[in-house]
Order: sequence, then structure tokens, then C-alpha cells
Amino acid sequence: MARYRGPVEKLERRLGVSLALKGERRLAGKSALDKRPYAPGQHGQRRTKISEYGLQLREKQKAKFMYGVSEKQFRRIFDEAARREGNTGINLVLLIERRLDNVVYRMGFATTRRFARQLVTHGHILVNGNKVDIPSYIVRAGDKVEVCEKSKNNPQIKRALELTQQTGIAPWVDVEREKAMGIFTRIPEREEVVIPVEERLIVELYSK
Repeated sequence: MARYRGPVEKLERRLGVSLALKGERRLAGKSALDKRPYAPGQHGQRRTKISEYGLQLREKQKAKFMYGVSEKQFRRIFDEAARREGNTGINLVLLIERRLDNVVYRMGFATTRRFARQLVTHGHILVNGNKVDIPSYIVRAGDKVEVCEKSKNNPQIKRALELTQQTGIAPWVDVEREKAMGIFTRIPEREEVVIPVEERLIVELYSK
């Protein structure tokens, strides 16, 4: 399955949860989910019973759409998480959190992960002084991530950094807003990563 490029607010309404896909609209309480908190379509307000498989699939869909990865990418990340020592579900969340596009989002250089991915692929992001244009690049503790000099005055990036004063910045990154630069200080604990996903159900789905 290719990456989803359709109307993202319909996804949030279908899944019944905010996936941080619309940036400022979400912060302003203007998202479609806030206005119409039920599934889209003619029968969206009907109550439906979801099977166990349906619950598991929904959790996977939440994670995929929230982080903006394809089915193939997500499966690859899961397989890597399963190979590592420890809890597979926790490994999955922490691996996907360390993707460069997500770190750019967590540092506040972009209001959405979709915009963060654009910044990376278009060459606006440096890691340890070198341009990295691969969104799936895994950031390591101690890596310096910054916006390249020519892009620091980009109004969208400056606006995103302004909004971090309202939303805050993840505790596992240290960001200098004025320089549009941050350090990925450490790998977060699972409890610090606040996302509307039960990774246990994803593990159960892939374990069948």
C-alpha cells in the first residue's frame, strides 16, 4: 500500500482520534474531528461493534497514518523491533519515534509530520552538519539536527517554532529556537511518548 495522500481529517474521523495531522487547525479547535466527532459518510453516526481483528487493525492504521509510513515501511520497522531484545511493542514505538522526519517534528521545526517529511526530502535538514534527505534515517542519542542556514528564515518553520511555546517540546530533545537547532539528547522512555496507540494490539496482529 502506498502512502496515503487523501483528506487526512477523514482519517481522523474514521479512526475516532486525533493523529496530529492538521497542525494549527487542531490547536485552534477547528479540526473536522472537533466539529463532527463521528465517522464520515451517510451512516457515520451508527454504532458498530468491532471485532478483535478490527481493533488490532485499527491500532496499526492509527500508527501508520500518524507517522506517515507505508505498509511496507511499517512492516520493516516491526520486523526490526521484533529482532531486538526487549518488548517488541515498545521497541516498535521507540524505533519509529527516532525516524528523522519525526524528530524534526518533535523539535518543533514543523507543525505536522507531513511537513517535517517535506523538509527532510527537500534537503532543508542537517544531521551533525551533513545534509540528510532520507525521512526514515534513524537518529541516535547525541545527534545534532538543524535547519540548514538558507532555510532558517522560512516563515512556516519560524511559525512552527513559535507554536512550540504553546505546545511545548518533547523532553528528550534540547532545542535552541533562535538557531533552529536541536540535540536528540536520549532515546525516550515509552511512558513519555504520548500517542493514541496500543502497540500491544499491533504485535498481536502481526503475530497471527
